[in-house]
Amino acid sequence: QVHLVESGGGLVQPGGSLRLSCTASGSIFRNYAMAWYRQRPGQQRELAAYIDDGTANYADSVRGRFTISRDTAKNTAYLQMNSLKPEDAAIYYCHADLQQTWPPGTRDMYWGQGIQVTVSS
Repeated sequence: QVHLVESGGGLVQPGGSLRLSCTASGSIFRNYAMAWYRQRPGQQRELAAYIDDGTANYADSVRGRFTISRDTAKNTAYLQMNSLKPEDAAIYYCHADLQQTWPPGTRDMYWGQGIQVTVSS
């Protein structure tokens, strides 16, 4: 069984920074990609940032301010969020595309439980 656990959220003032972490635990054979989604109040969940073996991609709204990175040895993804704006306030969800060690070859998508980011003075 694979689980994703997020950490690092909280309250920050506009212009401030936060770093989110997401660690996948379980019998993981391969980490294909990880991503951060967010759901702002009253809106649908949207992709904020994505990273796989070759590329990192960002939503237009966060490009230049957010940086996604991944440590495949630790099955951990990070989201460094700088110059935060009130409109960045949301629940941030970690997403991972992973292949399990057992059952062999099992590849699936996983979600974390979400973590709150509040941007307010």
